[in-house]
Amino acid sequence: MAVADIQIDGGKPAASVGYIDRNQRAQRMIWAQIGLLALMCVVSLTYGATGVSPFRVLAQISLGHEVSISDRVVLLDIRLPRMVLGILVGASLAVSGALMQGLFRNPLADPGLVGVSAGAGLGAISGIVLGGMLPVALAGLLGYYLVPVAAFLGGWASTLLLYRVATRKGRTSVATMLLAGIALGALAGAVSGILVYKANDQQLRDLTFWGMGSLAGATWSKVLTATPIICAALAVAPFLARGLNGLALGEAAAGHLGVNIQRVKSVAILSVAAATGAAVVVSGGIGFIGIVVPHLLRLSIGPDHRYLLPNAALLGASLLLGADVISRNIIAPAELPIGIVTAVLGAPVFLWILLRARGVLDM
Repeated sequence: MAVADIQIDGGKPAASVGYIDRNQRAQRMIWAQIGLLALMCVVSLTYGATGVSPFRVLAQISLGHEVSISDRVVLLDIRLPRMVLGILVGASLAVSGALMQGLFRNPLADPGLVGVSAGAGLGAISGIVLGGMLPVALAGLLGYYLVPVAAFLGGWASTLLLYRVATRKGRTSVATMLLAGIALGALAGAVSGILVYKANDQQLRDLTFWGMGSLAGATWSKVLTATPIICAALAVAPFLARGLNGLALGEAAAGHLGVNIQRVKSVAILSVAAATGAAVVVSGGIGFIGIVVPHLLRLSIGPDHRYLLPNAALLGASLLLGADVISRNIIAPAELPIGIVTAVLGAPVFLWILLRARGVLDM
């Protein structure tokens, strides 16, 4: 009798027991992640430079006392949009990382490889440095949205250019896109360097703070701008799970399994472009979330994208909220850019993952 035919644990084939146990663990992990995210939301609303607490506000409301204007402003207009934006950005970066790693079949892949971050960064830098050269009517029309609009257009333009370069006769070459993304990133970095060289002192301060990433400027306007794009990209991601699982076996095997490879590539790339581009627009450059979160989850629940993608969204949101709480409290009342916090926390974890997987990666 073959091993796969041996029946144990209530009639389940022995070969499938580990697979079933892993799926059950992944399903339980989702509920644990939901609980962790709820906890981090409470922490995000509670801790800050001021002593305002949602529990105190709820107590005042329950006792029939009027909530002060300052407490209402801090909670509803500063911390709450910041919390929502942190959830959106963290989820988008983590899911984008999981999609890219599944698409490239490379655990070191990152959303920045498709050129979205480089293009969005160049757009933002152009908006900051060259915004004063726009016609007065156009500058007045865009107003506060000049830099976000420029960043979003830069991200989309770079993605469309990469897709055009890598697609031939209706088929997209992932290897060509990877190489073109590296080249485009270098070109965008060079042009950005020229613009930075021409910037004045105030523009340099804006560029430095934006480049290190922050949720400090979170407003309901930014939330409303990013929510439709990020939510649409996150809603599409679960439908790519089966295709990404098939691609893990190679394109030929995935094709034999009935996976529409070109459609999976196209939708995954556009989803990553939309999610990462929108995140960069509202938060600047925040690293390591997209590459570390999928790694941590694969170590615990395995590579099945049906469970990896929702868990990545939840864990990415929780980690970014935690990093944001640290960034605004560690040197309060001043604030540390959140990109520094994610780098300090993420780099050691990533190095540990690399050391742990040296044999697998042949490093």
